[in-house]
Amino acid sequence: MAEENNQYTFENEEYRRTYWHTCSHVLAQAMKRLHPEVKLAIGPSIDNGFYYDFDTPEPFTEGQLAELEGEMRKICKEKLKLERFELPRAEAVAFMEERGEPFKVELINDLPEDAVISFYKQGEFTDLCAGPHLDSTGRIKGNAIKLTACNAAYWRGDSSRETLQRIYGVAFPKKDELDEYLAKIEEAKKRDHRRLGKELGLFMLRDEGPGFPFFLPKGMTLKNTLLDYWRKVHKKYGYVEISTPIMLNRQLWERSGHWDHYKNNMYTTVIDEVDFAVKPMNCPGGMLVYASEPHSYRELPLRVGEIGLVHRHELSGALHGLFRVRCFSQDDAHVFMTREQMQDVIQETVRLFDEVYSVFGLSYTIELSTMPEDHIGTVEEWERNQDILKAAITTMGKEFVINEGDGAFYGPKLDFHLADSLGRTWQCGTIQLDSQLPERFELEYTGEDGQKHRPVMIHRVVLGSIERFIGVITEHFAGAFPAWLAPVQVKVLPVTDRAEEYAEKAAAQLDAQGFRAEVDGRNEKIGKKIREATLEKIPYMLVVGDRDMENGTVSVRHRSGEDLGAMTLEEFAALLGDEVKEMTIK
Repeated sequence: MAEENNQYTFENEEYRRTYWHTCSHVLAQAMKRLHPEVKLAIGPSIDNGFYYDFDTPEPFTEGQLAELEGEMRKICKEKLKLERFELPRAEAVAFMEERGEPFKVELINDLPEDAVISFYKQGEFTDLCAGPHLDSTGRIKGNAIKLTACNAAYWRGDSSRETLQRIYGVAFPKKDELDEYLAKIEEAKKRDHRRLGKELGLFMLRDEGPGFPFFLPKGMTLKNTLLDYWRKVHKKYGYVEISTPIMLNRQLWERSGHWDHYKNNMYTTVIDEVDFAVKPMNCPGGMLVYASEPHSYRELPLRVGEIGLVHRHELSGALHGLFRVRCFSQDDAHVFMTREQMQDVIQETVRLFDEVYSVFGLSYTIELSTMPEDHIGTVEEWERNQDILKAAITTMGKEFVINEGDGAFYGPKLDFHLADSLGRTWQCGTIQLDSQLPERFELEYTGEDGQKHRPVMIHRVVLGSIERFIGVITEHFAGAFPAWLAPVQVKVLPVTDRAEEYAEKAAAQLDAQGFRAEVDGRNEKIGKKIREATLEKIPYMLVVGDRDMENGTVSVRHRSGEDLGAMTLEEFAALLGDEVKEMTIK
């Protein structure tokens, strides 16, 4: 019964997409009513709403988008029935030619010979479409529609073809759901890591190196603190750390399979008439490290980690702040093991993930990605490894969904999608089960029986791209990092020039204890200093004046606005030290 009740709600993905797809047709109808000269391209539903592509003489303004919204609301009130019909190919082409819709004609002509060519009619408007749709425009809540953006888009994604106007929109069954969504979008804009990265002096992006981020001093402090934690937690779980070359020859990449399966994403060069590639991942170098000396079953599982700088050629249109770059540090690790150890190692890795993500207050969902068409190894081997991954996490009580055909070319994987403070998800961690590379690199260990055996291995990252993870947590915390992670933990604010020396000594003492402290010695009013330190999202401010000098105290304020009162520097250092040690989120 519950399933039936959810059938026509946004909890049902199929219904949600059908709702948004119908909204795209309502948008197209509104466009043709207000601007009959505009030509129609395509209008699908997407993960967070819908869009429609139009061939227009010039870009649409915000005012025009508002007019379109108004017309869409009228169409919803008209409660127009959506009626499906089919036409033979020749009639379908003639139908769209009569209406002066060249993009629709092209789409029809490109359909397979045996394709069913269907249309949907609502009132005076008809569109080429396979469906599905709602049965009436009246099913759409008119006052819960919002057109959110208008961007340029190439017809069929081809830069040599026509430039179209893509109008994005979103809609919900209730007005308050739309309001909640829009509020979340506005909050996301405030948290945009690109804006915060600039305001907080963390990193910069330059035209001189598109996709190659520059980390500034405060950003490097944040990055190094994050990596220090990574090293600490991995030592606890028995990992050793290595470093492998940034560039290796073609022979290695052919052996690993990357030259055949990943070459288009690799930067290559020629040295001494030999092809080389800058590494897009750390795995093949890790294979060479393992193969460099003999191993016994007593050493296994062998856990080897690397924070390696990798380069991948991403299309310029896909670049996005720190989320999608061409150069990043990847916290790769490879665990070599016997087949009998596979489930235990996978579960141990998940426990490590649990520990790390909890430190940042991040929850996650798990996706099991299965065999892609472009794969190496037998189907039987893939199925066996997929079953091992399933059994490992099921035994732990973890839930997962299947992502068909999205495994790595060498093995199935578990992807960990992190949920931030706004409920958005980010794919960061992964555990990839691989029995192919050990075979290709002829890796061995001596078993208890004295014979040579082939190990199996997992590839895994917990943070993934360090740069991307910094982008994620910057938005998750809105730049207000926990004290243990903050680039500047304490700002000492002298009230007058007389207190500046006292402030400098306090900062020096904190620095000597390993805290990151700065002094704002500018000749400005204390209120302004407090406001600016708060905007810099510094966890603690120590206000020091004449009374503090007399009493040997500091007046402590938290960036939240909480006044913690006067205390000795030793007392404050103990308070901050506990917060850093416990990695408190505050």
